[in-house]
Amino acid sequence: MPDRHSANSPIVASQAKRGACSVLGRSAIFCLGAIVFATLVYRAAVANEPSRPRILGIASVRILAGDIAASKAFYSKLLPEDHPCVWCGQEPRIAYSVNEYQFVELFPIVRPYSTTSPPGNLIDDVVFATDDLAALRRFLMAHNVQLSSPPPLDMEPSTPTTKDKKKASPTAKQRPDETFIDTLDPEGHRIGFVQLPAEAFASHSDLRGKRLIHTGFVVSDPSAEDRFYKDILGFHVYWHGGMKDGEDNWVDMQVPDGTDWIEYMLRVSPSASHRTLGVMNHFAIGVNDIEAAAFAARKSGISATEEPKIGRDGKWQLNLYDPDETRVELMEFKPTKEPCCSPYTGPHPGPPQ
Repeated sequence: MPDRHSANSPIVASQAKRGACSVLGRSAIFCLGAIVFATLVYRAAVANEPSRPRILGIASVRILAGDIAASKAFYSKLLPEDHPCVWCGQEPRIAYSVNEYQFVELFPIVRPYSTTSPPGNLIDDVVFATDDLAALRRFLMAHNVQLSSPPPLDMEPSTPTTKDKKKASPTAKQRPDETFIDTLDPEGHRIGFVQLPAEAFASHSDLRGKRLIHTGFVVSDPSAEDRFYKDILGFHVYWHGGMKDGEDNWVDMQVPDGTDWIEYMLRVSPSASHRTLGVMNHFAIGVNDIEAAAFAARKSGISATEEPKIGRDGKWQLNLYDPDETRVELMEFKPTKEPCCSPYTGPHPGPPQ
């Protein structure tokens, strides 16, 4: 897309032509023709740029686990295993359904095909849903977003020996390019996209009434992240606030065509402890009633070290922690009091109905 502020852009060029006309006294017909030509070139360039298809919400999050058995024991108490995924094929997976279309996936921390990036972030992948993946691929490529080969869906959790490293390879097939695309945001967080029907994020029947509603990760340069999420992908600020009035520790960026969001976790020390990073790099499951969700968690055997509370955003929440200290936030869909710091600027999520 031509940069409308660049010296080479048709708009700037046309302004220069007008200036030349008045200064040099060239004929009005010649100047008008130059302006019209520049405008037509600009409009043609804009017309040829692919438009962004809808980005509907979060389809899945992938969590890294140091001890798969311990993590399975935790997540199986929170969510059902072996969900009926509509897009992941028949490959064996360690996955837990939040509802019919959203899921949480576990992978071992030690993997020969990739390393966690940024360091300390165990939220390894956030996958968003679009209703037209091919169009989104064209759109991202037109904006010079580098797309990478997606990691395999599943692999043996054991680490290969030195002798076997050269011939070690994942045991599962790669996601086909036509069903999944993958990239990194400016700070190295892995972001994916998958095609799902629009009705997946509208009201649909699910008795559990749970939804993946947001995920958060440490951000050191929000301006760089904004250029990707806001300027290219069309995300917008849903709410922002901090532990103290007048400062931001959290900026919630909502998807352009739905209610889910990502959360920039700001003002985090580069030398933050593993525990602190586990608090900051997190994901949230929306629930109808926080007290009922807390009771269900305790009844299933999850040991909660905190009690439900109202956050600075005005919503009831309960923090749980998996065996690697990654925070799993249970959060009511809508606020029960006015938030601190700023008003909400987008629609609130709701349960599948």
